[in-house]
Amino acid sequence: MQSSTSGAAALAAQQALTSSEIEQANLHLRQTQNGVIGAIKSLSEAQWAFKPAPDRWSIAEIVEHMISVQERVLGTLRDQLLTAPAGPADRRVDAIIINQFPNRLTKFSAPEFLLPKGGLKLSEGLDRVATNTRRLAECLATPDLRLHVLESPPLKAVSKNEHQVMDGYQWILAVSAHTDRHTRQILEVRADPNFPAN
Repeated sequence: MQSSTSGAAALAAQQALTSSEIEQANLHLRQTQNGVIGAIKSLSEAQWAFKPAPDRWSIAEIVEHMISVQERVLGTLRDQLLTAPAGPADRRVDAIIINQFPNRLTKFSAPEFLLPKGGLKLSEGLDRVATNTRRLAECLATPDLRLHVLESPPLKAVSKNEHQVMDGYQWILAVSAHTDRHTRQILEVRADPNFPAN
């Protein structure tokens, strides 16, 4: 019995976040928050609501989707992570998440439950992005973030099914990288030739 207890303790220690991982995640969260807030904070109502084409999202819709993903992942981390199974030890895919999730060359359709419904005000968007980023940073103090894994459709998509699951730390990185991805989309909307001047 003692050997299995010490084995579990050794595995947990092996999976503990390092100070550099915590620093990397905090930096990434701050950078992506600053990026999206910088891209939207001075928008007029016309700019906030502008759609480059009928089948493309406005900046308001992009931010609403971004917030929906942040809040869904926060709920999942709170409600499911610590009871989720342990994952394989060799699943370190942090670089894939940070480097490939933001890439806009490959497009993905959002699932129905994450589609924007409309009505988000700019001030509310700014507040919720800042609040969610703070809450994600607080999640870095959760014990065993590296120990438990959850299935990850986004990781499956970008890795072409090579990787299937992400641990809690990787989910936090993924939300941050998702924010980066959609900040790039906001900049695409702002670069549209028909984007309102004010």
